[in-house]
Amino acid sequence: MIGNDSLKDGVLKILKYKADRLPVAVFFTLSAIDLAIYFAVDNLWVIVTYWLAMIPTKGMVSAWNHHHQHVAMFHHKPLNRLLELSFAFHTGATTNAWVLHHVHGHHKHYLDQDKDESRWRRRSGEQYGYVHYTAVTALTAYQRAYAVGLNHPRLRRAFVGYGLLTFAILVALVAFKPVNGLFLFVFPMITSLTMTVAATYHHHAGLDTDDHMLASHNYTYKIRNILTGNLGYHTAHHYRQGVHWSKLPELHESLADKIPSEYIKV
Repeated sequence: MIGNDSLKDGVLKILKYKADRLPVAVFFTLSAIDLAIYFAVDNLWVIVTYWLAMIPTKGMVSAWNHHHQHVAMFHHKPLNRLLELSFAFHTGATTNAWVLHHVHGHHKHYLDQDKDESRWRRRSGEQYGYVHYTAVTALTAYQRAYAVGLNHPRLRRAFVGYGLLTFAILVALVAFKPVNGLFLFVFPMITSLTMTVAATYHHHAGLDTDDHMLASHNYTYKIRNILTGNLGYHTAHHYRQGVHWSKLPELHESLADKIPSEYIKV
């Protein structure tokens, strides 16, 4: 019999950080539940109710997909790709979509609203409204990710290749059981991607500056950060985007005296 210590050591050889054990288990469990319902349930009202009930949960999974694309959760690429496939059907963001759009795009350009892939300001200098920003950024997400990928051909190849694989699987799921495929996979991908974009508006909107300490709103609510992997510590995240999500509260504390109090909501 394998002891608990040996099992933990084995998990840590697979995962980069032990803090990712529970989140990863949750993501794969959600995928298993989705597939079980897809194959076993044919009642329209049950399917629709499940889709609606899971909208908040899958919206929060998007935050973890974001973290993974900054700091991959597994040591081994095949396991990361499998996790990204799970993420894709929960969140609508496929392999390297956030790496290109967000890591190599938004993080590089967020202080320059003429270039930011998640820009909240018009060319005229006027601030986009919440709905307008959400619609434009969501509808152009893949286009902008591909454009960033022109400077990162290796990442772009994986983005395109695994994007096509995800699309092929999605087509097969819809073709085999159209209603289940739409409500369990297609619609969640659309709603989660839209919710993700909507949430990003409040991170930076209205903060036109070239100072990292003045460029993000921070939210230190405990429940919010538990559910989103400390994404509320947004200045810290932008200051050192390669820091694992579990380390962000500590980094935030080291920066807190440099961030104006009105930028930190407790």
